[in-house]
Amino acid sequence: MNKKLKTEAVDHLFQAVLTLKDINECYMFFEDVCTVNELLSLSQRYEVAKMLRSGKTYLEIAEKTGASTATISRVNRSLNYGNDGYDMVFTRLEESIPTRS
Repeated sequence: MNKKLKTEAVDHLFQAVLTLKDINECYMFFEDVCTVNELLSLSQRYEVAKMLRSGKTYLEIAEKTGASTATISRVNRSLNYGNDGYDMVFTRLEESIPTRS
């Protein structure tokens, strides 16, 4: 964890996020906290990470998401050398999807 990031203010923000109960509450909160461009950038990085994990090429990802190769490269670096946050979320989401019998 980045020591510069770990502050009381960031802790409070994350505690606030953890109180959100559904997607509508997320929209309400994040639209107040972030600009439209900040939210779109966050969601773009998340989509890039999903596509990288599924084996898509940089060209495919850039065409689909509009992300620059620099953004794709930064997300790829996080996937390979980061704190495994993306993988943790991907795993939890996969586990929460009901399987068909």
